[in-house]
Amino acid sequence: MLAFKYEVFFSVATHLSFSKAASELFISQPAISKQVKNLEMEIGIALFERHGNTIKPTRSGKKLFENLQKAKLIQRQIQSDFDLVKGQLDTKGELKIGASTTISLYVMPKILSAFHKKYPLTKILLINRNSENVLKALVDQEIDLACIETNHQINTVQYQPFMKDEIISVCSSKSPYGRKGLKVAQLKEVPLALRERGSGTLSVLTKELEKHSVKMGELNIIARLGGTEALKNYLVAGEAIGFLSRLSVEKELTNGELREIKIDSFRVEREFNFVMRKGEESIGMLRYFIKESMK
Repeated sequence: MLAFKYEVFFSVATHLSFSKAASELFISQPAISKQVKNLEMEIGIALFERHGNTIKPTRSGKKLFENLQKAKLIQRQIQSDFDLVKGQLDTKGELKIGASTTISLYVMPKILSAFHKKYPLTKILLINRNSENVLKALVDQEIDLACIETNHQINTVQYQPFMKDEIISVCSSKSPYGRKGLKVAQLKEVPLALRERGSGTLSVLTKELEKHSVKMGELNIIARLGGTEALKNYLVAGEAIGFLSRLSVEKELTNGELREIKIDSFRVEREFNFVMRKGEESIGMLRYFIKESMK
């Protein structure tokens, strides 16, 4: 196990906050500050630069943080091996998962429920953010696994597709735009309501539009809403056209609140991905969770 002073430093460096580290480690903020100060005095090097209420690691602090990341990975691997020998992984473990909005609402509940039936003593924390922020949480080691739509080509993580999804255009059944199909060029003229910047849905839609020589700046975007449910409710109550996962609007399409709009030669498909930090793919409950989810 890492010495407590290094655990304190690691938490402060991860969150760039003494108060957040105190909350995570369940000790007072003055105690956190004292631990960091003692560590700096012990090694004779400043580990953080303080600027008012903000901090950032020095060059030495960054190097120590990188080395501790490697040390914690080895620590987790050792614990995983011990747990396997003791037969505990079949029943116990903790997993922190971050998922984009669509996946959190319409995919993960079923997966988590099935997983808990097989591993009833596991503890799982699921956070719901847009894809960009979920990936950041993974890189910052706030979570163990990210479940997102888009591939951001980051060298420190590994992607594994686990299911496909389709983005469709929909509008209220009362909207005049739902009575006939559209051509891609007509999207520049009709009122559109879209997801917020940073969402995976918006990212794949943008790429597909660019393939048809349509840029976001050319569209008549009258509203941007954060979250799938917010956008869906907005579309049900108004006349605008929006793009959402088919998974998220199945109920509304069935009961007639929303209507799918066919757009000539325009199809938006994507893959949902598990994203892991490289080197951690087979550690602890992570490997069991991915294996069960892929069935």
